[in-house]
Amino acid sequence: MLHVDKLNGGYIGKQVLHDVTFEVKKGELVGLIGLNGAGKSTTIKHILGLLEPISGSVTVDGETVQSSEKNYRKKISYIPETPILYDTLTLREHLTLMGKAYEIPERDLEERTGRLAKNMRMEKQLDWFPSVFSKGMRQKAMILCALVTKTPLLIVDEPFVGLDPLAIRQLLQLFDEYKEESAILMSTHILETAERHCDRFVFLHQGVVIATGTAGELREKYALSPDATLDDIYVEAIDVEERAR
Repeated sequence: MLHVDKLNGGYIGKQVLHDVTFEVKKGELVGLIGLNGAGKSTTIKHILGLLEPISGSVTVDGETVQSSEKNYRKKISYIPETPILYDTLTLREHLTLMGKAYEIPERDLEERTGRLAKNMRMEKQLDWFPSVFSKGMRQKAMILCALVTKTPLLIVDEPFVGLDPLAIRQLLQLFDEYKEESAILMSTHILETAERHCDRFVFLHQGVVIATGTAGELREKYALSPDATLDDIYVEAIDVEERAR
């Protein structure tokens, strides 16, 4: 569903990514793991089409920004780390706006809105304005806006910030449903949760993919014990990479 191929990119005068290559298949939740400054946000911005690569390519469900920007963008939904909402629109109006932007049939939008709001315990807040939302409610609102689209690719950046344990559990259940027809790429620092719920991992360090695979495959790659945590695996991966340099 998502193919990142030899992506070199970054910002004017500063290259951040170096030959980044990985994929996320339909039915997968893949964790993008890295320290601060590893290049996770830059990678996400390139996938979203907000940055132009120096070289390499990003393909989503067979489409690229170059082949059709409109079609490409309609294949992606995004949950940012910091909620961005319109204070003059209710949550329901936000979801209606998403429906129009993604050309979702009105009946489908209504059904999805009701189901998702119920799952995230936001039914009573559908006609509220974001100015009265708590931090957790604002994050839930962004989650609803992304999930209602049912795009082929969902990109999630630190989705658990501000959510209580019950909301995190509900969100992970929704991810399980969403990925049945789509692919999910999730950037997070909460490795314990990622280890339990991600199908595979992409380790990014200093703009380079240093390892990919399941937790079991990565334990085997670095000759770690079966009870090694994802934290243990990632620290070992960094140590091996830096010793090699």
